[in-house]
Amino acid sequence: MSYANPEPLVSTEWLAEHLGDPDLRVLDCTWHHASTNLDGRTQYRGRHIPGSVHFDIDHISDRANPLPHMLPTAADFAKKVGLLGISDGDRIVVYDRLYGGAAAARVWWMFRAFGFGKVAMLDGGFGKWTNEKLPADMSMVRPEPQSFSATYQPALVRGLHDMTQNVVTGAAQVIDARGPGKFDGTQEDVFPFRKLGHIPNATNIPWADLIHAESGTVIAPEAPAARFAAAGIDLRRPIATSCASGITSCVVALGLYLLGHTTAAVYDGSWAEWGLAEHTPAVAA
Repeated sequence: MSYANPEPLVSTEWLAEHLGDPDLRVLDCTWHHASTNLDGRTQYRGRHIPGSVHFDIDHISDRANPLPHMLPTAADFAKKVGLLGISDGDRIVVYDRLYGGAAAARVWWMFRAFGFGKVAMLDGGFGKWTNEKLPADMSMVRPEPQSFSATYQPALVRGLHDMTQNVVTGAAQVIDARGPGKFDGTQEDVFPFRKLGHIPNATNIPWADLIHAESGTVIAPEAPAARFAAAGIDLRRPIATSCASGITSCVVALGLYLLGHTTAAVYDGSWAEWGLAEHTPAVAA
């Protein structure tokens, strides 16, 4: 069995072969929550794939919104992406250091949410790259600014109102990508909250279930298909994904895309918004 849509993934072998292509841009998307005392930009400066530039999901976001790394406007996204040296004619590969790719999947989704489809995630991320002793660099990359176009795609994004209405209508299946403890409310989230648990009628498919524990690569095609089927997810119906703050939910959206469900939307605010809102219902164990 092969993926219906394999294009969102590239292998380390492919990237090593194409690293010098003039139209290829590589983005190091490493991100960590502040509680970890780790910093993605610092890690990028230490070692990164040659030629890559750092994409900071906290910087390329709606800085006026108190919620974490919410989508910016299309104009702001286009401006900041252009400053990273990316033009409309480029191809993009994204990677990070967390278990194959969590923030990288977020950036993959962000580009799609602004109408750009020539973007793929490095399967296995920087961990697999370095384990294979492929080249890494410490040199800072200072790209020439380019012109980039962005057109917002609202069908791929869900907000608080959409998700509140969906509790009533059930129009979309909701997949929560957090771990089971946060899903059932027995474990506190790292973001401020008024309530614990999950959105009513949501299904828990932790994002790590789609990643091979040792290699950090996305699991073989038949495995995620079986995981979604076992959870009762119908790939023919609309799907919205959620998580803690709109990052790991993008891993699930990418997994769905690989299987042929290309229209899954991501709840941008996720539990960072839902768990803090006053009147949102929550289900806990």
